[in-house]
Amino acid sequence: MFECFRGGAGEVLPRADYLADFGRVHQSGIRLLAKIERGQTFKEQGSPSWDAFASGDWAGALRLIEDERDSTAAYFQDAARRGLAFRRVRVVEFPVSPYLQWEMHVLRLRSELGEEIRVLDARRIADLERDAPVPEVIVLGRSVMYAVIYDDELKGAGARRFTDPDQVNRTTREFEALYAMGEGFPEFFEREIAPLAPPTTDR
Repeated sequence: MFECFRGGAGEVLPRADYLADFGRVHQSGIRLLAKIERGQTFKEQGSPSWDAFASGDWAGALRLIEDERDSTAAYFQDAARRGLAFRRVRVVEFPVSPYLQWEMHVLRLRSELGEEIRVLDARRIADLERDAPVPEVIVLGRSVMYAVIYDDELKGAGARRFTDPDQVNRTTREFEALYAMGEGFPEFFEREIAPLAPPTTDR
């Protein structure tokens, strides 16, 4: 699976170019935004909630997530009007990392407001990852997809862009196969995340 992402293929876009291209395609009338997330820790640029989490202010991080409810709801309401479905596969390793514990609270809000999220235990795809982890992929519609690039500090640094229709179609089918393997987000959150104590972080 995901063979087209091996070996550094794709057109490399710096972060600013990637964000501009993503925004253009996102607004072009696509019907599906599909995302695979595999990494267990990242640095989220521009997120006040992540900044609070990283500084050790767990209560503040959760409050700031909730502060995004109205704007997040508006995004998904607009997406629904345009016929855009947002589907995500979140691969999880155990024990859950502090970052992932934080992100799961972000995803809970998005799940409540319209994003279709399924959680996939990394142990279930061990055979698929014997050579390499599944990639961090975003598929937009039928014509464009990106493999997200991170720098040494685990900050988003851009993406590799793919536009071959056969590759996009094949990746979409592979995404759907992983999505079908996953567990519904609410069930996972209540069982695995809700009981956890606040995470500890290196300040």
